[in-house]
Amino acid sequence: MKTVMNLLLVLLAAYATVVALFYVFQSRMLYQPRFPGGSQDVAPSSAGLAYEDVWLQTSDGLSLHGWFIPAYAARGALLFFHGNAGDITTRLDSVALFHRLGLSVLIVDYRGYGRSEGSPSERGTYRDADSAWRHLTEERGIDSDKIVIFGRSLGGAVAAQLASRTAPGALIVESAFTSVADVAARHYRYLPVGLLTRFRYEAIKYVGQTSAPVLIIHSRDDEIVPFDMGEQLYQAANEPKVFIGLRGGHNDAAFQSATDYSEGLQKFLDRHLPRGL
Repeated sequence: MKTVMNLLLVLLAAYATVVALFYVFQSRMLYQPRFPGGSQDVAPSSAGLAYEDVWLQTSDGLSLHGWFIPAYAARGALLFFHGNAGDITTRLDSVALFHRLGLSVLIVDYRGYGRSEGSPSERGTYRDADSAWRHLTEERGIDSDKIVIFGRSLGGAVAAQLASRTAPGALIVESAFTSVADVAARHYRYLPVGLLTRFRYEAIKYVGQTSAPVLIIHSRDDEIVPFDMGEQLYQAANEPKVFIGLRGGHNDAAFQSATDYSEGLQKFLDRHLPRGL
């Protein structure tokens, strides 16, 4: 009996250690600014794109780095929020695609990512989004209804939160979760993540609070954010809304389903942000 009790105590201590580690290190688990493939030597010019280096000031005094890639006779501008891993240097393929679709692109690194100052936090990423929005609407004078807010994965929550407080021409959310707690619960079923999670990123709430046209994109094969979360985001969105289902993994569905992806984007943009208007 004593042996069994000792074993239970060891297991309980081990579980408590795992819980403590999850709580303490969840910021490092969520924010991963260093990612293979990223390089400060990479720039849009390597993809044949003319660009401007952009430095934004946040409301709490930080300097953020980004790129503005102008498009000739642009139908509007795309405000690009990337995922939790890597930085803007790993998103050039996506930037080039949106550029070909007739959009000027502003892509900015969150605080603590790339060349941006500070350390990432949920409130901080929302402030970063505000700074990028102000840059387009105030400094560049682009009408809000000519701006498409785009977010992938974690960036989907940042994009939706910004869209819930502004009036963009459209919102595109790709490979995003309903909330951090929801997706963490799928991956860590043995932990009380609802009590431990210090981050919310409630994309499902914010998607339902925007009146802009919404495009939800999600892969049926997504191994990180389950497909049904994309379906839930679509159900929460207001009309007009469109859903595009892809095949491929969380990080490569846009390339595995390249034709469906690009054609779906073009159809959505042609409807809600047509050229020449």
